[in-house]
Amino acid sequence: MIRIFYYLLFVMAISSLNSCSSTQKINKKTYTAFRSEQKSFESKDGVLKYIDQGTSDRVILLLHGVPSSGWLYRKMIPLLVNKGYRVIAPDMLGYGNSDNPNGYELYDEEHHAKRLIALMDTLKIKNWHHVMHDAGGLWTWQIFKQAPNRITKLTVLNTIVYNEGFHPPIRMKKGFISKTAMWLYNNGVTTSGMLKMLFKEGLNDPKTLSEADVFGYKKPLLENKTKGMYYFFTQTCNSLQDYSSTFENISIPTQFIWGKNDNMLQIKPQLNLIKKGFKIEDKDIYMLDAKHFIQEEKPSEIVEIITKL
Repeated sequence: MIRIFYYLLFVMAISSLNSCSSTQKINKKTYTAFRSEQKSFESKDGVLKYIDQGTSDRVILLLHGVPSSGWLYRKMIPLLVNKGYRVIAPDMLGYGNSDNPNGYELYDEEHHAKRLIALMDTLKIKNWHHVMHDAGGLWTWQIFKQAPNRITKLTVLNTIVYNEGFHPPIRMKKGFISKTAMWLYNNGVTTSGMLKMLFKEGLNDPKTLSEADVFGYKKPLLENKTKGMYYFFTQTCNSLQDYSSTFENISIPTQFIWGKNDNMLQIKPQLNLIKKGFKIEDKDIYMLDAKHFIQEEKPSEIVEIITKL
């Protein structure tokens, strides 16, 4: 933990010397426009912001992971609407533009799932096609446990499934040092350094993202939206729950779309488990030439595959 703390300070110092923050010209209006399109849902724990676009009765929900938000799907949303879907893309509590209330247990997998089900109840959406990424998989498995008949189609994008292949970039212990590390993300220099490393690891070509694109990931961290991250990196990552029995009860059309170059969530070590657990075949698994953030690198390809399900 001490090494993590000093590493963050080191990133701050190096970034300051390079004057990164002074030379960037970020188009804030792009992310501001995205936020202006979001609607609000008052959950019992705090306000969730979400995109709701399209008028079709074919509903598709796009669920982000850590440390992203609905912004992750901004390239896919208009494509799906044009394909005839009604698209719901929430910012989960503690992420993006949603509230960031005090406490940490509010950010466990069970509570995230309950709030998401409550959102869909409020929208009077009984069933939907569900798409998720990264830690969004854990929140999704909880939905299947709490409301097993709501999701009628499932698209899995580089998601946490089994322990095999799960290699999170950070694991922390609960306590002062980890909380301090999270607090440091409200500093622009620290956040820029972290995101630079994240996208270097998570994209085949980090230049895929413009400065305006990166700002959409950076802004919530500058607002200190890190409590959900703290829970994930100090608890979820250190004790990953086994959802094998949940997978066995999933009997709906399911497809896996995966960035084959992803080192954080590797599919090969768990491929046989996935096929057996979800009762799917090779034809249901699509391997794209991408890393972790496949929504950034292959949005059109993902949408085309989704429409096949």
